[in-house]
Amino acid sequence: MNENTQPLWELRKVSKEFPGVQALDDVSLSIKRGEIHALIGENGSGKSTLAKCIAGVHQPESGLLVHEGEPVELFHPFDAQAHGVATIYQEFSLVPTLSVAENIFLGRPLKKTRFGGIDWEEMRSRTAIILDQLSIHIDPEAIVRNLSVAEQQLIEIAKAMAMDSTLLIMDEPTAALGLRETQRLQELIRRLVEQDQGILYISHRLDEVFQIADRITVLKDGRSVGTNPTEELEMNDVIKMMIGLEIGQHYPKEVNVTSEICLEVSNISTESGVDEVSFNVRVGEVFGLGGMVGAGRTEIARALFGVDQLTSGEIIIHDNQVNFSSPSDAIKAGVGLVPENRKEDGLLFNFEGAANITLSRLDLLLRGMFLNLAKEEQTGREYVDKLNITPSALERSVQFLSGGNQQKIVIARWLFSQAKLLIFDEPTQGIDIGAKIEVYRVMNELTAQGISVVLISSDYPELLAMSDRIAIVRDGRILHISDSDQLSEHRLLSIASGAEANNNQMAAAGEIS
Repeated sequence: MNENTQPLWELRKVSKEFPGVQALDDVSLSIKRGEIHALIGENGSGKSTLAKCIAGVHQPESGLLVHEGEPVELFHPFDAQAHGVATIYQEFSLVPTLSVAENIFLGRPLKKTRFGGIDWEEMRSRTAIILDQLSIHIDPEAIVRNLSVAEQQLIEIAKAMAMDSTLLIMDEPTAALGLRETQRLQELIRRLVEQDQGILYISHRLDEVFQIADRITVLKDGRSVGTNPTEELEMNDVIKMMIGLEIGQHYPKEVNVTSEICLEVSNISTESGVDEVSFNVRVGEVFGLGGMVGAGRTEIARALFGVDQLTSGEIIIHDNQVNFSSPSDAIKAGVGLVPENRKEDGLLFNFEGAANITLSRLDLLLRGMFLNLAKEEQTGREYVDKLNITPSALERSVQFLSGGNQQKIVIARWLFSQAKLLIFDEPTQGIDIGAKIEVYRVMNELTAQGISVVLISSDYPELLAMSDRIAIVRDGRILHISDSDQLSEHRLLSIASGAEANNNQMAAAGEIS
C-alpha cells in the first residue's frame, strides 16, 4: 500500500437521505493510492449509497468529497469518470443483446480517425487484449445473453477495467464467481494496486476481505462503526461490529438426517451436460453439490426440477418414479428450486411479497373462479413473520427489497408449496452475513421438519459447514461423495479442479513420488 499521506479520495462527514431513510449519516472515509480498502456491513447499512456518491450517481446533502486534496462536486457519473472513477456494480449494467466488445466500449466506441465511423476491428482487438490480461477466455463477438452469470460478471469487470481509472469501486465483484475466477480476480487486483490504483472493495464474503484488503471500514445503519488495518482485526471482531454475533454462530448447523430416502437419482444424463449421475438424498439431509463454476451442478438441479429433460436414467422421489416434462410437474411432486439468479428466474419484480410467496400454489387461494386476495395477504403476512422478512415486503414491490429479503421470499414460496425436496442454488450469493445466517437457520428448520435440501454453493466454507454429505462435480459427472466432515477445503478444491486426479495419474505413471 502506498504510504503517501494525502489520500486519493476522501469523504468528510458525508450524509445522504432518501424519503424516510437516512442512508448515510456523517460518514468519513479515505482511500489511498495503492490501497485495497474494504467496505463491509449488512444490507441497508449504506455501502452501495456511499459508493454511488463517489461514482456521481448520488449527491450528498452535506459533507465533502475530496479528490487528491481538492473538494469536488460530482453531479453525474460522467463527472466521476472524468476524475478517474470506474465502478462495477452488484447489478449488471450489460446490454444482453450486444456483443462482449460492444458492451465493453458501450457509450465510448472507437472511431476511425479518417472517416469517423466506428472501428469495429480495433474494438474487437482491444477487447481481446483486455480479456487476455484478465485471463478471460471469451470471444469478443459473443452475445452477452448467451453467457453464464459468472461470465457476465467477468465481462462487467473487464468493462470497468477498460476505462482509464485511478479508483476502481467494486460492489460484490465475486458474488457470481467460483473459487478459480475469484482467485484470478484477486491476482488482478493486486497487480492494479502495485500500479498505484486505489480499490474500494465491497463484499459480503469476509474470508475474501481478510485475504485481500489493506484496511476495513464497517458501516451499520448508515454510520461508520470504525476503520482499521486488516492485520489488527479478527473476523469475529468484524462480525460483532456488523451485527453483534460471535463467529461460532456464523454457520449454525444442525444435523437432522434420518435413514429414510427422499430422493434417488440413478445414472441420469441430459443434453445440457449431465453425464451418468447417481446419488441419493435422505429425509432431513443437506446434500451438497461442490465444484467449480461450469462443472455441471446447476445442470443437475435443472434436471431434478424438470427444466432439462432426461435422456437416460431415472429419478425416484419417496419411492415413486417421476418423469418431469416441466417445472410444474416437479412442483406437484414436491420439488422446489431457489435459483442462482433470483432476479431473472426467482421473482416477479413488479409484485409485492405476498403475491410472490403464494405464486407456487394459487389453487390454495381460489374462491370459486377468483383469487382470494384477503387469504393471499394473510398467507404473505404469516411467512413474513416466520422468516423475519421486512414487513414492507407486504406493501412494496420486491424490486425495492434487499437481496436477503428477496431470497427469503423465494424460500417462503416453497415452504408455502409444501415441498419435500428443496434445491438451493447459490442461496447466499450477494446477501449480507446477517441474511446468510437467517438462510442457514431456515435450512435447519426445514430439515428438522423432514424436508431434504440439495445445496449448491461456490462458497466452500459454507458448503462444508452446512452440508451433511457432499458430492463433488466435474464435467457433468460426480467424482466423489463423502461426509462433509471427511473433506477439507483443500481436498474439495483439489478434486473439483482435477488436480488430485492429475497427481494420481502421474503417480501411477511413476512421474511423482
